[in-house]
Amino acid sequence: MQLPTSLIKDELKIFEARFKDAVKSHTPMLDRIMRYVVKRKGKQLRPMFVFLAARLCGTVNDSTYRAASLVEILHTATLVHDDVVDDSLERRGFFSVYALWKNKVSVLVGDYLLAKGLLLSLDHNDYEILHILSTAVRKMSEGELLQMEKSRSLNLNEDIYFEIIRNKTSSLLASACAAGAWSTSNDKKITEKMRLFGENIGTAFQIKDDLFDYSTNNVGKPTGNDIKEKKLTLPLIYTLNNIDKESRSKMIYIIKNENKKKEKVQFVINKVIEAGGITYAEEKMNFYKLEAMNILKEFPESEIRTGMEELVGYVTDRKY
Repeated sequence: MQLPTSLIKDELKIFEARFKDAVKSHTPMLDRIMRYVVKRKGKQLRPMFVFLAARLCGTVNDSTYRAASLVEILHTATLVHDDVVDDSLERRGFFSVYALWKNKVSVLVGDYLLAKGLLLSLDHNDYEILHILSTAVRKMSEGELLQMEKSRSLNLNEDIYFEIIRNKTSSLLASACAAGAWSTSNDKKITEKMRLFGENIGTAFQIKDDLFDYSTNNVGKPTGNDIKEKKLTLPLIYTLNNIDKESRSKMIYIIKNENKKKEKVQFVINKVIEAGGITYAEEKMNFYKLEAMNILKEFPESEIRTGMEELVGYVTDRKY
């Protein structure tokens, strides 16, 4: 499945220049770090969702470009902070900001990006878009803290899992779609529809990430990594709630006390596969994908709608 970049190639080209301009600094060290960050951006899925949502609802304008920049700035800020929280030395195959400049600089770089994002909106009176994105940042923090709390106790409630990922992962994708829609429609009903679309696809995105932990393919991160970090993924939660008491106790013991031992982690992976945890998670992922697609069908047929459908397909069919 290919990304539908050809439909918005002009917008993405303009966005690249505007994003680079939006994060530059007059402080030499900070500007050097920003250039490093800009060069190592990912696939820019969230700006793509901004532009496609905007095109679906109207005509791209300056507000749309600022919305896309704000989404990418906030996303980058959270990644910089996440690497500090997770003690992560690598990001997208390169050294992280944390690895090169350590704790204090990384925290301040994240703070700088958050401030630049806020000012980008405030300086142009994009109050509704700022409200949409600020709500997402609040939810992301709440989701991360809730995950930390529940991981310690290995709370195995599926409702809690979905609350965590709606906040931690789905909220930013939902806000990207909502901000794009608002920038061209100024219609709260349409904006909410696109926010819900983004929330559904963001949920599917996270479940796909969960499934990578049990894959034998090269997915860009070690198999069993989530188990080693005691993260509560959907296949694991389903398995622990649907196996016999003895196996459940053994799996919990491994996750809590032996999660660094390769053979023990493999035992957990095998149990998840045997219990149908992978199949269950795939069914849930496809359910949220279908919910997102059904929302898209409420819009008239067009090449942009088709492009958005292709982007949804990419999210759930990607290999890494």
